[in-house]
Amino acid sequence: MIDMRRCLLILTLCIPLCSYAQFRTPAYSELSESEVVRAMKEDVAYLASAALEGRAAGSEGELEAARYMSSRFSECGLDLLYGPDGDLFGMRRDEKGDTLVSRNVAACISGYDKKLKNNYIVVVARLDNLGTSEIPVDGVRESRTYYGANGNASGLAMLIQLADRLNTNRVLLKRSVILLAAGASVPDGAGSWYFLNRSFSGTPAIDAMVELNMLGTASGGFYAYTASNEDMNRTVASVSSTLQPIQPDIVTIEPCNSDHRIFYAEGIPSVFFTTGMYPEYNTEKDTPHILEYDNMERELEYIYNCVVSLACGDKPEFNPAESVKNSYNAARSGVVPYYECDVRPSFLGSSNPADFLRRWVYVYLKYPREAVNQGIQGRVLVDFVIDEKGKVTSVEAVKSSHPLLEEEALRVIKASPDWKPGRVRGKKVKSQVSLNVEFRLEKKK
Repeated sequence: MIDMRRCLLILTLCIPLCSYAQFRTPAYSELSESEVVRAMKEDVAYLASAALEGRAAGSEGELEAARYMSSRFSECGLDLLYGPDGDLFGMRRDEKGDTLVSRNVAACISGYDKKLKNNYIVVVARLDNLGTSEIPVDGVRESRTYYGANGNASGLAMLIQLADRLNTNRVLLKRSVILLAAGASVPDGAGSWYFLNRSFSGTPAIDAMVELNMLGTASGGFYAYTASNEDMNRTVASVSSTLQPIQPDIVTIEPCNSDHRIFYAEGIPSVFFTTGMYPEYNTEKDTPHILEYDNMERELEYIYNCVVSLACGDKPEFNPAESVKNSYNAARSGVVPYYECDVRPSFLGSSNPADFLRRWVYVYLKYPREAVNQGIQGRVLVDFVIDEKGKVTSVEAVKSSHPLLEEEALRVIKASPDWKPGRVRGKKVKSQVSLNVEFRLEKKK
């Protein structure tokens, strides 16, 4: 017979040895992290790394980001709509023939319903950021990288996790869901426009759009912007009425100009989820350490339930508030959105609106003395039209932090020299531009 005491002794000796060989002791900070949080940290760490150099549209960094998103979608079991490098596109930006080259990454999860599987819910996160720039510091030019951790590696990381969860539960989806990482989103949503108007044949069958942008700082708020669409408001409110770890505030003021506008211009009901502006926005300090990953996981749960609701519920109607409708659909009165011009309007030879800000607005902007005395700072979102003669008209503040700042922003833009007008099919047209004018006070040392 086998000596049972000897067997027990052998087992007692073996168990600790096996355990030591197979497992490591995790760091204390990792003990409370979920798999989702760890995965999002890894995704953000790569997408906002120095190696990608800020993911500027058309750069090698954006290409590597596109390859990474394609790889992650494939790992989640999704069907890619394009190859591993994404859908390459080029858009002419001025009369000189300068072309912006960028790419979109998209994947699809097919719905199960025979009647609705050919209708789509599109979830979008912008792929690119500002890249790098050189600025003079004490007479020496220094290079700065705009890593874009919250803008928008946070949205891309959430898009990956959303893709994985939706694919795991695809039996719940009546409609098909498309996950889109949109290139050349900065500054004018070119990737989304190209997707809707050139590369995707099913645009008329898109029933709703969900945007994920800047979702890493929920301690300052979590928001849903629907352009006051009643049906989308009801969908968001319906999800909020169930037990959720976090709930967004539905806001009527647009948090920022982003890809949702491109879908809106096509008459597609949209909801834009964001945690809003943050101090590190568009600076080199937008790095992974500022993100609140536990809150991002809570947002993910809410957004997942919202997408499932849209994929299975009634089609939302495109019925925004009249004031918002007038702002977005200026094209119906003969005004073409900037991003829809074949040749875009240009200022001093550049069709990039950021150059208009740099060469004109910030040169002649005078910070209101009363605003300085009161410590007032913020942003003013300004819409204006460039007519067929290149003159700036119809200047209007859409969103403003303070009347003093609004007055000065409008003054400078109204005084703008003439532009070269935009063209559609060779004909000069009126075109609408939207810009954020920032007022920042320097801290005294």
